[in-house]
Amino acid sequence: MLRPAGLWRLLWRPWAPGVPAENLGRRKVASGVSIPGGPSPRALNIFDRDLKRKQKNWAARQPEPAKFDYLREEVRPRAGQRGGAAPRDFSLALDLGCGRGYIAQHLNKETVGKFFQTDIAENALKNSLETEIPTVSVLADEEFLPFRENTFDLVVSSLSLHWVNDLPRALEQIHYVLKPDGVFIGAMFGGDTLYELRCSLQLAETEREGGFSPHVSPFTAISDLGHLLGRAGFNTLTVDTDEIQVNYPGMFELMEDLQGMGESNCSWNRKALLHRDTMLAAAAVYREMYRNEDGSVPATYQIYYMIGWKYHDSQARPAERGSATVSFGELGKINNLMSQGKKSQ
Repeated sequence: MLRPAGLWRLLWRPWAPGVPAENLGRRKVASGVSIPGGPSPRALNIFDRDLKRKQKNWAARQPEPAKFDYLREEVRPRAGQRGGAAPRDFSLALDLGCGRGYIAQHLNKETVGKFFQTDIAENALKNSLETEIPTVSVLADEEFLPFRENTFDLVVSSLSLHWVNDLPRALEQIHYVLKPDGVFIGAMFGGDTLYELRCSLQLAETEREGGFSPHVSPFTAISDLGHLLGRAGFNTLTVDTDEIQVNYPGMFELMEDLQGMGESNCSWNRKALLHRDTMLAAAAVYREMYRNEDGSVPATYQIYYMIGWKYHDSQARPAERGSATVSFGELGKINNLMSQGKKSQ
């Protein structure tokens, strides 16, 4: 749900309609699934995962959580549309970091037979949206999936993987639970997300306090995603990006919404408290540098989309090296050869 028009505007095309309310199915919740503690030894411990779980639980407990769903509601059909690259049915599918179940709303029982949803926040799972697909909710960490090898035909993840400490491990886990010829479709925030907020806070804190600390969490670069997916074992990769811009009355309203989304900073090196004068200065800098003609201020969300397949013998493969029958040097002669062929006819 968006705030009143004229104050809050989502600048993009409308999303596809969700599942009709009259076609709701039953939901089963799996209990007793514990979250393993601690990252793998090779992981960079950037994020406080326990704090992120608390943030998401707090957001899910709010009286009107749907008020802050507008960004995820915009991203979910875009991720679903990219699933058009996999025109087939999936008997068993998995959603990692499902939140309140946004991806499930874009699927139907003709496409997916049974759907598993996982999240680190138990309140998000309890308050997940209904769907017509038989659904099982599981409390689990993206880096420690409690599923067997070769289980799922489809794995999706929307706006969750940017919070994991060990992204390579998470992608390897996804590859592990996929069946051969299974597909992973993901969306995550990119490096230019909230650059307006980042710059405003840094300038204000440097001017008022003589230095600055990171107040916006670090994000993965798109140039790294293809390498990480390939290293995890995926092939036939597709990685692309787009941007969504949302207009807010001011910086404080933006920060309020980030909190309501469960997207507040949880980096270990974050500064616990900013002085009031610094916050007011940052809001003034934000408005001065980025203000729109109507007085609102924009916030940019960069989204990375990724698709990767698990290998199967039936998949198309590149020809062996040296098997070509035409050299690149002869490609320029194709037009001449085609012209000659038409004349002879």
